[in-house]
Amino acid sequence: MPTIAKNNNVITVIIIFAVEPDRQQELIDTIIEFLETTVKYQPGFVSSSIHKSIDGVRVMNYAQWQTLEDYKAFINNSQVQANAVKLGNFSKPESHVYEVVVSKPDDATLKITKGGLIHLAQFRVQPENQMRLVELEREYVGVGLQNPGLISANFHRSLDGVNNVNYGQWRSFNDFEELLKDPKYKPLNEYWQGLAENEFHLYEVVYTQPVDS
Repeated sequence: MPTIAKNNNVITVIIIFAVEPDRQQELIDTIIEFLETTVKYQPGFVSSSIHKSIDGVRVMNYAQWQTLEDYKAFINNSQVQANAVKLGNFSKPESHVYEVVVSKPDDATLKITKGGLIHLAQFRVQPENQMRLVELEREYVGVGLQNPGLISANFHRSLDGVNNVNYGQWRSFNDFEELLKDPKYKPLNEYWQGLAENEFHLYEVVYTQPVDS
């Protein structure tokens, strides 16, 4: 099954689709068809995990490739592009290549499994501020881990310098709600102010390739 850790020897591609709630499942089915017929057979492919946002307005693909060169070859392959034609019926996604820069707890290896509850926080940042935001993420992640419902937090920085992403794994929706309501977690809503714009959604993992084992 797919795993996330700071020492993973892979590159990560996070692809986020905005979608109308009544078309969310159609988009998921279209992505899975593309993965099953084309993507999983490409050189350098490691894993793909499809997530649907609980509010119905996002679909996210957390993908891993052996090297950046493998991924570039994939997206520039004319046959792959032809096989992806059905995805053109949906809004163009936002896509960036990332590396994992903070993974906590230190001994955590996040296994992405179907049914998992994920909090994905996206921070849009100017390149000159990206590493400062990474430093703050490393400093403040301990506050979030005081909540026993937060299993792991994995911060990613985009190689183009304009995005940081926190992929947080939670035990339950109620645990995450406590993070929003309890005053002791207030610093988590403030540390990025003045450095980045933040947007987050809660997701459920609905598909993984390779499948759960």
